[in-house]
Amino acid sequence: MNLNNLKPAAGSTKTRKRIGRGPGSGRGGTSTRGHKGAKSRSGYSRKIGFEGGQMPLQRRLPKFGFKNINRIEYKAINISTLQALADKGMTKIDLEVLQQAGYISATQLVKVLGNGSLTAKLDVTANAFSASAVKAIEAAGGTATVYGRVEEETND
Repeated sequence: MNLNNLKPAAGSTKTRKRIGRGPGSGRGGTSTRGHKGAKSRSGYSRKIGFEGGQMPLQRRLPKFGFKNINRIEYKAINISTLQALADKGMTKIDLEVLQQAGYISATQLVKVLGNGSLTAKLDVTANAFSASAVKAIEAAGGTATVYGRVEEETND
């Protein structure tokens, strides 16, 4: 075997279809494009969503809804969840503790809601609290701190 007698395996290559090379080739005339119509013309490219002149789907369906770009989406954590963490020996609960416990991901904001009952004294730090959650945490002797907010002290 030498470089001068190498060739592809039998049946692995096909000869390309030579279109528009006269009537004797069998592929002259319309060049396999059929007769007339947009698809037979040069430069044709179908636009996205074009349905052949029929009213396209995105224009048949009505517009509805609205997405508020200022919406802040919180992951809800209930008082009952905090009590479950307290039963495991936690006294200070913040975003890092909730993330390690698998309740939230690193990017989620947390709002503590008042569903359930709390008996343990906890120091809870979250992005937001419902009024009933603050009431329940403080009734159990704990504190509810909004994450990132620094309480201003007045010196009289």
